[in-house]
Amino acid sequence: MCARNFMFVSSKPVNFKVNQSADIVIVGAGPAGSTASLFLSKQKIPHFILDKSVFPRDKICGDAISGKASDVLYKLDSSMHDEFEQLADKFLPCNGILFSAPNGKMLEVPFSNDLSELKYPAGYISKRIHFDEFLFRKIDRNFATVLEGAEIKSVARDNGSIALNYSQQGEDKILKCNLLIAAEGDRSLISRTLAGYEKNLKNYSAAVRAYYSNVKGMHAQNFIELHFLHGILPGYFWIFPLPNGDANVGVGIPSYMISKKKINLKDEMQKIISEHPVFKDRFRHAELMGEIKGWGLPLGSEQRKISGDNFLLAGDAASLIDPFTGEGIGNAMLSGMKAAEQARRSIEANNFSEKFLMQYDEEVYRNCGDELKLSSRLQKLSRYEWLLNLFFNKANRNRELRERLPELLYNPDSRKSLSNMRIYLKLLFRY
Repeated sequence: MCARNFMFVSSKPVNFKVNQSADIVIVGAGPAGSTASLFLSKQKIPHFILDKSVFPRDKICGDAISGKASDVLYKLDSSMHDEFEQLADKFLPCNGILFSAPNGKMLEVPFSNDLSELKYPAGYISKRIHFDEFLFRKIDRNFATVLEGAEIKSVARDNGSIALNYSQQGEDKILKCNLLIAAEGDRSLISRTLAGYEKNLKNYSAAVRAYYSNVKGMHAQNFIELHFLHGILPGYFWIFPLPNGDANVGVGIPSYMISKKKINLKDEMQKIISEHPVFKDRFRHAELMGEIKGWGLPLGSEQRKISGDNFLLAGDAASLIDPFTGEGIGNAMLSGMKAAEQARRSIEANNFSEKFLMQYDEEVYRNCGDELKLSSRLQKLSRYEWLLNLFFNKANRNRELRERLPELLYNPDSRKSLSNMRIYLKLLFRY
């Protein structure tokens, strides 16, 4: 079959033949794509998975692997948590979050009031070069045809299917499929081409991160740190512990605030480290390892359409990053798992239509929609310095409120209740 009949989004005509075809093709082998592949293989479904990089490869990120990601890993293979224990130089168990308000008040919120009840760690911190490599090497080559160094050039529709034009080792090829799972991250070509996504500064954040050694004062139970500081609200400064005594350090701020205040993120981060009365002491003997690097975060601040005829969007390509914490790995893996489930349904029904694939949207947002709405609201509330200070003051004085926080922040059913504004008022004025 000749590709000249395809309607490619490309400035040049294409005349090469279809090289291969498959029911399912995944683009992107990060947490979303690799998870989709692993669950497809678990169901013995053949598929292709492409990534423009060659592994191992780095990915700029905060490196926090949430409890939601831990749950997906457990569903995939419970022994993975045992492997993490054996890879202590790459995976550090994380037991909670340490918050600080603009007034300097600190608040520790463990992932559970009784951590001993957990059958596996609620979260981990691991450099993405290690975590992504771990998942990628787990991909089952008995069911997955893996193409590394395969960069997507264009995407097109053709008679009820989708064709990908990709380049690998300098050679252009065409791969045709019935269902395309787009998991290639921020500014996804497939999201823009097939779903019409456009960048919206109100639903987007920018961040910078760097690796440091010898940062003082890290939490004894490996809590990640989120510091809400004057001048960068509703953004925050973070310090995440890593294996071997290192730390992932960064700043994330909504893009509209960066544009409005003309903030230079690298300068802001270095200013906090060198001038803030608390952090300048903690970083006095710290050493920067490598460069300060930046990246974009497509936030899940609004519910978008994440499927259409013959395609599903997953992870950052679907804009599923938590607006409040900036965490994206958990929802990426959740969406990868749900994409694999939808792929199975579509193959069984031989139905890859937009209407049939809407089940995927419903499943993903049933699992994380309320949480994303809450996080969007919390992000907006965190613009108000006085409100953050008031809440932290009350939480520090009241044990009952502190003990409710793990359930309110991490339990999905409890988080739904926070969509009601009256709950915030009760939290502030009841305690």
